[in-house]
Amino acid sequence: MAEQTPKKEVKNRAVRIKLIDGSQVSGQVNINRDPGYDRASDLVTSYKEPFLILFNVTVNLADFENSIKYKTLFINKSHILWAAPDDTQK
Repeated sequence: MAEQTPKKEVKNRAVRIKLIDGSQVSGQVNINRDPGYDRASDLVTSYKEPFLILFNVTVNLADFENSIKYKTLFINKSHILWAAPDDTQK
């Protein structure tokens, strides 16, 4: 029987991101990853993983009025113009 790896606790941090196509993304990231991070900015700027994984996501496309909701979204970090903590999210 294979050993089970203990599950890590999820440490959510809310972020707002603007992408190069003008879209704005709001969601949550888990900073409790390997290696562990202290801040969401550490996760965004790390080159160890090319994609940022967000959950409970709202995307506001530049050309549309309605927002789109996603349970999980993978964003290529090279498409991020800026990212900021979002204290308005719960």
